[in-house]
Amino acid sequence: MPTVAEQLKHAREERGLSIYQVAEVTKIKTNHVRALDAGDYDVFSATVYIRGFIRTYAKTLKLDVEQIMRQLDEELGQIEKFREPPRLGEKRSGTLDFLMLQFSKINWRIILPVLGIIVLLLLIYWGASAFAKSRSGDPLSDLGPGMYQEQPKQQDNVLPLPEE
Repeated sequence: MPTVAEQLKHAREERGLSIYQVAEVTKIKTNHVRALDAGDYDVFSATVYIRGFIRTYAKTLKLDVEQIMRQLDEELGQIEKFREPPRLGEKRSGTLDFLMLQFSKINWRIILPVLGIIVLLLLIYWGASAFAKSRSGDPLSDLGPGMYQEQPKQQDNVLPLPEE
């Protein structure tokens, strides 16, 4: 029995479609279509991409999708890289991945306007308190001593005034 890749390639050639035409119709990159035709699954990082692309490719060529997918499961089971799906409980991500996951859970359509309103209220409060502070008290109280400073009077150095 021919492999999935051979079936896809044969069906594509039988319909007279080029790799570029298939890529345009399916929106799959041409190098991925070539890899699927060649059965080179190492190009893909995860089985979910292989399964999705082959499903789309088989639908486009009007093949029996269920039969192709069963055969693909058998073929992927023979490849060490794709044999066992990754466990969901494994910790493979770092702190940044965890933070990005948490940020992705946030409904930004609600949070951004709320944050905008909070920032606006803080700016209004800060402006009002600065204005109130500037209006109250002596405006010259923050000034230091001026240039002229009166010296204390000394009796020794003063000449007597002439008498009239």
